[in-house]
Amino acid sequence: MIVRLNRPERMNAMTTASILQLTNTLKEIQNDSYVRVVILMGQGKIFCAGLDLKSVLYTQGRYGLDATQSYELQMCFDGVIRQIRNTPQIMIATVQGVAVGAGFGIALACDVRLASSSASFHVGAVRMGLSAGECGISYHLPWLIGASRGFDVMLSGQPIDSAKALHIGLFSQVCEEQLLEHSIAHAQLILKNSPFSVAHTKRVMWANLDATSLSSAMELENHTQVLGLMTQDFSEAALAFSEKRQPRFIGK
Repeated sequence: MIVRLNRPERMNAMTTASILQLTNTLKEIQNDSYVRVVILMGQGKIFCAGLDLKSVLYTQGRYGLDATQSYELQMCFDGVIRQIRNTPQIMIATVQGVAVGAGFGIALACDVRLASSSASFHVGAVRMGLSAGECGISYHLPWLIGASRGFDVMLSGQPIDSAKALHIGLFSQVCEEQLLEHSIAHAQLILKNSPFSVAHTKRVMWANLDATSLSSAMELENHTQVLGLMTQDFSEAALAFSEKRQPRFIGK
């Protein structure tokens, strides 16, 4: 399934309404057992320019929310990042153009990231008198590129272009053209594997990024593998291997 951030006239910058709409859309999708992969992208040439500042400024250009309203706004962004992480389907961020602030955070929260050669990633907030730690960036970014690079990006506010992003492991592929087609092809690679394999690999990966020890990480792996060995899909895969053919998974 393809989900698009759909405010191209505002570079897909997000308002409270659009944040809640994305969160609710993902909540609906998570209950759809027929959807196994979600491709998240922006409508037009931009992925997401972060918070739409005009939606929180007075006409004189002054910030218009009080502390309570500001916290509610933050909790909206908190909710969408948590929802992306909690959605059982595989989330593929397809990043064309810029991903700024919350847009950067949304891309980082996804399981897989593909980007166009025009893509660039911007922290943004640190240049606006705010903390660069927003929308899960201070958590996800160091995991993906290492603490040293993470500090540098977040403290300097320097953008990361597609070449550097690929070099430091921020995403897995740079596509010169036909980015959506590449994302669909990548999704199809994932869909060739059994539903159990894909869903539980995602769960184990995210859980073990927070594992306190090798022992606890392997304990989760062991339990998950035993469950997998009991599935009909594993029996089919073993039979297909012996018969030298592709397995036909049924999701059981």
